[in-house]
Amino acid sequence: MFSFSRVAAVFAVALALSSRVYAIGKITRTGRYLYNSDGSRFFIKGVAYQEQGKYYFCAASVDPNAPFSEPSTFIDPLANGTACQRDLPYLQQLGVNTVRVYSVNSSLNHDTCMQALSGAGIYVILDLTLPVNGSIDRSDPAWTSNLLDLYIETIDTFSKYDNVLAYNVGNEVVTSPNQTVAAPFIKAAARDIRAYLNSKSSSALIGYAAIDGDATWIVPLASYLSCDPSGNNSGNTAIDIFGLNNYEFCGNSTFQTSYAGITGDYSGYNVVAYFSEYGCNNPYPRPWADVAALFGSLAAPVWSGGVAFSYFPAQSDAGQFGMVNISADGSTVTTSTDFANLQAAYGALTFVTTPPQSSAPAASYPACPAQNSTILASSTLPPTPNDAACRCLEANLDCLFNPQTSNTTSILGPLLDSACSLLGTSGGNCNSISANGQTGTYGLVASCDPSTKLSFTMSQYYEANKRSAQACSFGGNGTVNSKASTASASAVASSCLASATGTNVPTPPSSASSGAASASGSKGSGKSGAATVFVSDTRALLGVFLMVAVSVAGGFLSLA
Repeated sequence: MFSFSRVAAVFAVALALSSRVYAIGKITRTGRYLYNSDGSRFFIKGVAYQEQGKYYFCAASVDPNAPFSEPSTFIDPLANGTACQRDLPYLQQLGVNTVRVYSVNSSLNHDTCMQALSGAGIYVILDLTLPVNGSIDRSDPAWTSNLLDLYIETIDTFSKYDNVLAYNVGNEVVTSPNQTVAAPFIKAAARDIRAYLNSKSSSALIGYAAIDGDATWIVPLASYLSCDPSGNNSGNTAIDIFGLNNYEFCGNSTFQTSYAGITGDYSGYNVVAYFSEYGCNNPYPRPWADVAALFGSLAAPVWSGGVAFSYFPAQSDAGQFGMVNISADGSTVTTSTDFANLQAAYGALTFVTTPPQSSAPAASYPACPAQNSTILASSTLPPTPNDAACRCLEANLDCLFNPQTSNTTSILGPLLDSACSLLGTSGGNCNSISANGQTGTYGLVASCDPSTKLSFTMSQYYEANKRSAQACSFGGNGTVNSKASTASASAVASSCLASATGTNVPTPPSSASSGAASASGSKGSGKSGAATVFVSDTRALLGVFLMVAVSVAGGFLSLA
């Protein structure tokens, strides 16, 4: 007999599954701690969950915290529902409540995997970045419209899921004191992503994962990322959660030997801190004695848990990581002693309960650390990138980048280098497209995507040479724009970008995809069917190659 109420109930369940994942508890932050919905402390008991990608090179590393080379491809581990359902029982056996995922393809469907994880009570820490040209370049940092579009598209894809704990705006972008000039761009990314999440009423946290460098610069960097440049105790530009990729605790060490010093370094930190990676692989299989130390009473006042590296096998200059092996056909999981040891260590944990949320100190945001030899970052941040303003600029320029090859990533850097050099010989300069995180000086066009910067520079050279068609050629990669404004490139930039010099709430990209489907990711890559992704040549992901011929994108130094 037909029952309207029964049909309605079934429809309601289907609608809930399609629009919002299962009712997993909401995690919130108060001050420097994470809390469950009942006000008890939440600790990240996690595992890194992404297969290893392919690499440009395999140069030896002398840094135990950076044993991995830069990847060139990745596998989206959340886009293969069959693989997720295969792995879920093993993640449950480990007893994890969080997985960290390093790169995803925002054009793919993630419902099956995200629903399965949510139903199992597992949260996701998701890096927004992609390797090669989808992250802030540590050697020539900038915060540009193509990167903002990429980050926003990933957020839009995952905003319907209730188990996204945090979005990371960078991973190991800064790997040495001189690279702290990149920190203002990371901080600007956190500012703009926060504004966008607020506009979507999202409670997801904003994070950054750092290499474990010397305390003389990594601790000031952490403080910079959680500070308030205005001095008004505002968290608008601060991260919520700071991750440290730490491998100091090896074998059967002790808290006093391996963790006491670093715990002291962060004892006064103002936002959540956790180990975004941990698990020294010497010896291997690992005894995982670090678990009891990291989650114990001596560490709990400072650290909110950590992410063990890695569920999948991962080879590095420091040797083998990984807890399982997947059969060649992808159907079978074989666990290792490493897996069993972590399962036992996680299973033996009893979480510290203090302080409860009701008595936790409120969030505070101190003034930013002063610049010195180990923290070069200015407190003046770059503006919010503005897609519409950059498109206006490009549409009205005299000379447009029109590459003769599909491999635009390989030619963009050299062409910019060449265009700036030629412009210099004609009495001009590239100040308008340059950004300096140490002086806090950002050119008017510096926040536009790299191809627009190149078109702007080519146009300036074209104008300096009396608009000769040959001056717009650049080896056949430039075309005279018949629809250009009669104004100079500088005048067009001043007009189009006049309202794009401050900060605002970002809007979703109005044009085609930012290319998340074809860029590459950090610690993961491998076999996931259609989710295997290679470096894209699409315009929105032309990357941040600016003034160098070959520039390795920052934020993906290690898969560990």
